[in-house]
Amino acid sequence: MSTTKTPRGRTTIARHGRLRTLGPLGQLFRALAVAMAVALVAGAGVVAYAVYDLSSSFTADAVDLPNQAAVPPDLGELQGGVNLLLAGTDECEPDFAQYFGDRCSGADSEGNLNDVNMLVHISDAPRRVTVISFPRDLMVPIPSCTDAQGNTTEALSKQQINSAYMYGGLGCVVETISDLSGQQIPFAAKVSFGGVINITDAIGGVDVCIANGIQDPYTGIDWPAGMRTIKGLDALQFLRTRHGVGDGGDLGRISNQQQYMSRLATKLKSEEVLSNGATLYKLASTALRNVDPSTSLTNPLTLVQIAMAVKDVPFDEIVFVQYPTYTDPDDSNRVVPDEEAAEALWSALAANQPIQLSGELSDGDGVVVDESATPAPTESAAPVDGATPIPEPSSNVITLPSEIAGQTAAQATCSNGNVR
Repeated sequence: MSTTKTPRGRTTIARHGRLRTLGPLGQLFRALAVAMAVALVAGAGVVAYAVYDLSSSFTADAVDLPNQAAVPPDLGELQGGVNLLLAGTDECEPDFAQYFGDRCSGADSEGNLNDVNMLVHISDAPRRVTVISFPRDLMVPIPSCTDAQGNTTEALSKQQINSAYMYGGLGCVVETISDLSGQQIPFAAKVSFGGVINITDAIGGVDVCIANGIQDPYTGIDWPAGMRTIKGLDALQFLRTRHGVGDGGDLGRISNQQQYMSRLATKLKSEEVLSNGATLYKLASTALRNVDPSTSLTNPLTLVQIAMAVKDVPFDEIVFVQYPTYTDPDDSNRVVPDEEAAEALWSALAANQPIQLSGELSDGDGVVVDESATPAPTESAAPVDGATPIPEPSSNVITLPSEIAGQTAAQATCSNGNVR
């Protein structure tokens, strides 16, 4: 079944604006770790047991989505393509509020915003994964939404995308991005601050590369250049920092996030993680205790099916891109969609051909190439006996417009840090 809706008309545009306020990019990464842990680990039986054991604890808070459909239970891979939205909200849980200053105790403490929005697109065979990050200050239409109390809001013609959660919860975020992208989104999960801390502790940390050192008084980071293992609060603050990387804007922070995700994928696919059943169980348990899913994700077999579908995708076909934008003519601190470049992205996903990036690694100068790194392996694992053979990749590579910044999981990058 195709996941693509008929897109609306597009117009040509380019580039981005600087952002004023601090927004937590980090909480997304707990969600990303959830998705990648489930999707990339080979120990599907361990994951299935952990999900089944914990599913009742989050089913009560699950959210119904307009396009979700029941997935037939099966121990094989999920058939067809998959769109999964990961929304990170800046909720101030009591256990962690002390770390976030004004966001949790000052003038900015009212309301919860979906400051991180990532659409994970998994293609039908041959399997490819594309992760699209939508900047928090992107100005878009927000449809009429109904919140958990049954209250309906009016449609808005132009509003910051990170306000969608306030109008109607996770379902409203899904509808907003579905309308913007032309993609049906049957799966979604909402995550918050504390999950990043918990999930990176469960993983045992992620090694990241810092090119110039990072100093950011807003997040308390003062780190030298070089490789650094981050977990817990350090991981969250690394993913939140924008003053410490690139041009100081949210677009630079997005590329920081992409470095983290690439290195996370490498770790989760390493033999050390995949061969340790206790580690897998702990990771799955922690992840599931820190995510509020759509109803469509509460069935443990669904998660196992997604795992089976993407666990063999090679690193060079796991692509992270930033949704293309340009500076809002009405506000230089906000951005609006570059619809022509975005249309090229959606068309490439619909065609399911290999993607070639032609733009910069970062639209906000957030990362640079790690010249000293050994490239990540790109080959797919051989199918087990009785499994459906993996189709040979097509040679019809589609080059995305240069307005679309991003990298693949096969590229090693370093955060382009700022030292004051």
